[in-house]
Formats: sequence, C-alpha cells, structure tokens
Amino acid sequence: MNKTPDNESLSRVICRNRRARHEYDLLQQLECGIVLQGSEVKSIRANKVSIEEAYVRVKDGEVWLYNCDIAEYPQATTMNHEPRRPRKLLMHRREVQKFAAAAAERGLTMIPLDVHLSRGLVKVTVAVARGRKLHDKREKLKQKAAQTEMLQAKRRPPR
Repeated sequence: MNKTPDNESLSRVICRNRRARHEYDLLQQLECGIVLQGSEVKSIRANKVSIEEAYVRVKDGEVWLYNCDIAEYPQATTMNHEPRRPRKLLMHRREVQKFAAAAAERGLTMIPLDVHLSRGLVKVTVAVARGRKLHDKREKLKQKAAQTEMLQAKRRPPR
C-alpha cells in the first residue's frame, strides 16, 4: 500500500527573501496564492525566480506583487511571459482589508518573504513589516552573536 506523504514533503521553498528578516521587523505573515501563466510556473519549478527587490501593494481592493523577477522559460518560445510584470496575489477579502489597513499605517510596508510550492501550487508568503534603523540591525546582530556564544559555551565540556 502507498503511504500518504506528510505535509512537509508536499511543500518546498523555491526562493527566499533573505534580506527581509535583516532589514525589517515582521509583524504579520500570510500565505497567499499567485496568478501565473504556464511558462512562469515552469520557470519557478526550475528555481528561476528572484524576490530580492519585490514589494507588495494593494490597488483597487486587490493585492499585487511588483518587481518579482521570473526568468523566461526557454522552451516556451512564442508564448513566453514578461519577466517583471505585476502579478496578482490571491487572498480572501477580509485578509486583504486587514493587510491594507495595517500597511496604510505610517512606516509599515508589505514585502514577500518566500516563494514555495505547497501541494503542487505556487504560494507566496507575504508579511507586513516595519523597516529597521541601522542601530536596530547592529543590536540584533549583537544579540544573535551573544546567543550563539552561549550555546557554544553550553556544548563545551567543563575543564
């Protein structure tokens, strides 16, 4: 008999926005779908996507992802897509209203954290975030260094 796979094996991270956690304090996160063309899905499955410069905006009650770079799929010659076109994100109406109200607050923005496959569908994790100042980043790095030093001290046997 076939064993049904668990949820972790059905999900795979394609692309991460690594700078987001360093440059922003994440307040709320939400997984949402994305409207794509066929060649875009093929490129994403081939790991040809970048969200480093991407951002999210609410326009006319819809959520849009801008500056997400999905490379053209070489085998889709005539029906290829535009690499940096705006892409619509799929959320429930209440979630859109909640995120739009949070992002409208001064100093907050919406950013994509990662692109992943979930049960064969492409999903984007979006967060409402507040930008960090330079001293906040330094303080966070110091805390992280102190934390790793404590863990290493615990692991070392006493002399």
